[in-house]
Amino acid sequence: MSTVEVRHLLALVALTEEGTFTDAAIRLGITQSAVSRTIRSLEAVVGSRLVERTTRSVALTPGGVRCYHAAVQALAAVDAVLDAAQDRSRPLRFGYSWSALGRHTTTVLRRWRSEHAEVALEVHRFDERDGGLARGRADVAIVRGEFAQPGITTRRLFAEPRLAVLPVGHRLAGASSVRLADLVEDTVLTTAYGTTTLDLWPAGQRPARSLRVDNTDEWLTEIAGGLAIGVTAESTAVQHPHPGVVFVALTDGGEIDVYLAWPTAQAHPAVADFVALVEEVSDRGRSRSASEPRAGSAGSR
Repeated sequence: MSTVEVRHLLALVALTEEGTFTDAAIRLGITQSAVSRTIRSLEAVVGSRLVERTTRSVALTPGGVRCYHAAVQALAAVDAVLDAAQDRSRPLRFGYSWSALGRHTTTVLRRWRSEHAEVALEVHRFDERDGGLARGRADVAIVRGEFAQPGITTRRLFAEPRLAVLPVGHRLAGASSVRLADLVEDTVLTTAYGTTTLDLWPAGQRPARSLRVDNTDEWLTEIAGGLAIGVTAESTAVQHPHPGVVFVALTDGGEIDVYLAWPTAQAHPAVADFVALVEEVSDRGRSRSASEPRAGSAGSR
């Protein structure tokens, strides 16, 4: 009886993440026809079609999507077996979408290196809402806003206020604070993985124009170029200062909850230590902020 093999899983994951048989073949170091044969072999083993093929695109069927997510987890388990057999510790991969832990980031990274030198920490930015968790690229990640995903455990860390992000020279760039109503004349930039949508504004009082960009770099570049404005979490001002951009307090923008998230099953052995460290640093930072007077505005950062 045929069984699912590691080569099947590698081919399915590569095809899903690269998007074409050609790119999957390059990633795996095999021929395009070999990738196609491997996918057909996997479909024969599971008894259903996993990939819809057209002359221009490749898309997963609903069953293919489920198999992809399971394959990611299975390959992570295989890596864990190999690590155990070779008595080696795999690096802990920390993922985030755009601004990690904000002002706490450097402290966490330096303390991890000092206190947990036996486990290397890799930091990766992924333009994905879950910071790379679903694709198995991260062992633990920062997510912002309401987040619920099967098989993922979350821990709320803190909440941070929203800021308006304006180009230098904007009519409101010199203000100490602004309201959502002040921004309705502007074009608003959003990303697929961000926390800002036009629903942030009251119905009937929303900006008439919005544009979608693919990543944080494009978002900052277009705002600095005067093409649009943005709304973001406070940590973005710390993580992504830009000479062409001004961050201004948004008085009625509400707050964004910040969470740590990680797979509930087969979590990296060092996740618990990392979560404990992040919580300690976050708690100390929150206590310090509460006891110190705030100087200046977000726009002066």
